[in-house]
Amino acid sequence: MKISTLKYFVVDSIRGLRRHKTLSTASIATVAATLFLLGVFILSIMNVKQAVTEVESKVEATIVLKDGIKTEQEKAIKNKINSVSGVEKVTYESKKDALEKFKKQLGEQNKSLAEGLEKENPLPNSIIVRVEKPELVSKVVDSIKRMEGIDQIKDGKEIVDKITKITNTLKWMGVVLFLILIGVSLFLIGNTIKITVYSRKREIGIMKYIGATDWFIRWPFVFEGIIIGILGAIIAIIILYYGYKAIYAKLSVGLIFVSVLNPSVVLSNVSWVFVIVGIVIGAIGSILSIRKFLSV
Repeated sequence: MKISTLKYFVVDSIRGLRRHKTLSTASIATVAATLFLLGVFILSIMNVKQAVTEVESKVEATIVLKDGIKTEQEKAIKNKINSVSGVEKVTYESKKDALEKFKKQLGEQNKSLAEGLEKENPLPNSIIVRVEKPELVSKVVDSIKRMEGIDQIKDGKEIVDKITKITNTLKWMGVVLFLILIGVSLFLIGNTIKITVYSRKREIGIMKYIGATDWFIRWPFVFEGIIIGILGAIIAIIILYYGYKAIYAKLSVGLIFVSVLNPSVVLSNVSWVFVIVGIVIGAIGSILSIRKFLSV
């Protein structure tokens, strides 16, 4: 395609958008909403996946020991656990150690939550059991739970299962809503192009009469749809980036045990997806709407 021809197509498509500002604006807004929803869906899944990975990498069973048992009995329990198949590492954690660990996890911004706990430390003596693989947690716990001197056992498997369940639910909800909005986008873009085509029906007929090919007639309308898609993508990227940035500023302080993806992910991983999807939606909407008019 020659530069001069491309320029003609682009200028003609911009002219078409200006003629029908209201419908063009509605189409751009719908594409932006569709892509924004896609972005929320992608970022939610990415954050949940990161949380699952972090939790799985730290999957360990905490064996809470009964109050008042002797040091010798604690050592005996530790040795028994160490001999269980699938156990990678066993660490004894005293009440004092547990409190220090808790303070460290809270960080500077939330350290006030641990004030006063030194006098009456509510945390128990425990044994931290690191397993070789996350899927071995249940088997290891079953081998340990009948041992004497154990009050309760806490493991991270339940958390991983819940997060995975939430991820699957989010996926289906996101897919359904995204498909609905894509349908609305295609409908609005199609209507915008149809009105433009209808207003130029006589001109299209003359162009076909003098020998213009279907694609020569089609390209300005396709570019019109692509411009709608690109503008919608740019608006969605801006809203998503600054919206996520504001949420990130709050979550990165409020969430203690799980990290959140940096806002730069929006620009590096999501932006190009938005632009591609925007172009595809715009082009498809245009091609479908103009098809029957070319039989003029």
